[in-house]
Amino acid sequence: MSAAEQRTAADVGDPAPGRGATPARRSPAPATTAVRGGWLRFLRSELWLVYGRRRNWVGALVLASVPVIIAVAVRVSPPSGGGPGFFDLITANGLFVALAALTLELPLFLPIAVATIAGDAVAGEANLGTLRYLLVVPVDRTRLLVVKFAALVIFTVSATLLVAAVGAVMGLVLFGGGPMLTLSGTTVSFAAGLGRLALVCAYLSICLVALGAIGLFISTLTEQPIGATIAVLVLTLASQIMDAIPQLSAIHEYLPTHYWLAFGDLLRDPIALDGLEPGIVSALAYTAVFTTAAWARFTTRDISS
Repeated sequence: MSAAEQRTAADVGDPAPGRGATPARRSPAPATTAVRGGWLRFLRSELWLVYGRRRNWVGALVLASVPVIIAVAVRVSPPSGGGPGFFDLITANGLFVALAALTLELPLFLPIAVATIAGDAVAGEANLGTLRYLLVVPVDRTRLLVVKFAALVIFTVSATLLVAAVGAVMGLVLFGGGPMLTLSGTTVSFAAGLGRLALVCAYLSICLVALGAIGLFISTLTEQPIGATIAVLVLTLASQIMDAIPQLSAIHEYLPTHYWLAFGDLLRDPIALDGLEPGIVSALAYTAVFTTAAWARFTTRDISS
């Protein structure tokens, strides 16, 4: 059975009741449960496809390798004070390995991972010829798009947590834990430091989901998943380049990547919300606009493959 057939079979749900059942005697609760079960089966099938692809496992290994390399490199040759942010603090607290890894992977590696899944969401089905088959059986377009977006969100969160978790484990093993030094110069407890790291992961996940929403929209415009992925990466890099040009400061706050590095405000004492709030608002706005655009495009698109 093909992947599309497996998803379709899972999505159809329970068979209709027999002729002996009458509408007057039917309870709405079983129907609601069946619908909910159908959504969950469909989502589970989509997640199985996302996490079952070999290329995604390779991508996960690449993401996980960066914090390992950082931890080993710092252990072998401690930083001398000229490295990127967080590197000088790694030897004092292993949690900074996770923060350093997230900082290094945020400009390119994490966007590549998100862009790959987003670009493949709809365009991949169209390219394989399974999109029309999925829509022939009772899977409406809105439902399909919602499941695709939900799987994208779950993957984005898991990719961010993977980098942070591997970095934290490697850092704690090689450098230990203890109180965490904040960017304000004060210290917080180890538990509070873990909480700050979790908040960083949540913030970056929100930002990357916005990028995924852009990719989902682009995926509805083409039947070539590689083209959609490349388009998202080009947009990401272009946004970062424009954000680095002072002469374009008038548009900086509207760029999708402008507030990504604001997660550093979560490591201040107290937490500074000046950069975080506009970052969250910007990410949610991008997510709302481009998921709506993806829905408008996908629900009116002429499916030919």
